[in-house]
Amino acid sequence: MDSPYRAPDTSRGGERSGDGAAAAAVTRDAGWQRAAQRARLLSWLSLAYMAAEGAIAIIAAVIAGSVALLGFGLDSAIEGLASVIIVWRFTGTRTRSETAETRAQKAVAVTFFLLAPYIAYDAAATLIARDHAETSWLGIGLSIASLIVMPALGLAKRRLGARLGSAATAGEGTQNLLCAYLAAAVLAGLLANTVLGWWWLDPLVALGIAGLAVREGIEAWHGEECAC
Repeated sequence: MDSPYRAPDTSRGGERSGDGAAAAAVTRDAGWQRAAQRARLLSWLSLAYMAAEGAIAIIAAVIAGSVALLGFGLDSAIEGLASVIIVWRFTGTRTRSETAETRAQKAVAVTFFLLAPYIAYDAAATLIARDHAETSWLGIGLSIASLIVMPALGLAKRRLGARLGSAATAGEGTQNLLCAYLAAAVLAGLLANTVLGWWWLDPLVALGIAGLAVREGIEAWHGEECAC
């Protein structure tokens, strides 16, 4: 079945998009315009939260020597970049542009790939050197907060992505859900290190972060997020 992104777009004089398709064709009416505005607003809110989350996570990582926390902080920066892309995509004349959607979709996918190499290298080096992370109550508190905030943002953006036929928006929502998964994994690693002394769980969590980011990046690149 042909992708709805490949169907003629009457609002753009029949312009065709690139790869990346929604599960169903969308009607660009007033409701669609309102959904686009909500997507942009949620991205601004996400950007503010990501800035605070990233700064706190990196500070906590440096204090505790935690690779997983460092990965969590860097992921916040990458998610913030994805939010900037969505704000760009739904600003001005780009709001109805299929070309802007395709570019935003690819750009969001690239942000997933930015995270993986550094985290994988740092985690492997930590395992080899047997560096032990210290207890980080700041990191534990941050992880709990992200477990509350990120699922709400992620699910809302995925629903908007489906309504808008926007794989880029859905991909940003998936990044927020990924952040929630990472928060749960980081929390488990920090608690295991604090309570049980399982220092090796922290870098293993970081390796999982890297692998999951690559997988989600591949899916976002192919525009699979809207169908999720």
